[in-house]
Amino acid sequence: MPNDAAPQWTLADDDSDAQLRAILRDILGLKPAQTAAFDVDSGLFGALPELDSMAVAGLLTEIEDRLDIVIDDEEVDGEMLETYGALLAFVRAKRAR
Repeated sequence: MPNDAAPQWTLADDDSDAQLRAILRDILGLKPAQTAAFDVDSGLFGALPELDSMAVAGLLTEIEDRLDIVIDDEEVDGEMLETYGALLAFVRAKRAR
């Protein structure tokens, strides 16, 4: 029987979590306590006023620079930026390549 469940991981699996929180703090000007409180279901795009369409480009550029990954335009969609967990999963997948 196939397992359709999402991959199981914790926020502490690697340093991607800490680095992504730091990027969000630096680029969006969020308080450390705010990013520390993020969990996998925390809303980002549409939930954080700081993360508007103009901020997305800066955020993605900073992720590329700090994490040494390349994000292609066709990879960027609303689901990737919907929650902290979705963005973290995307970053981890890119770093694993």
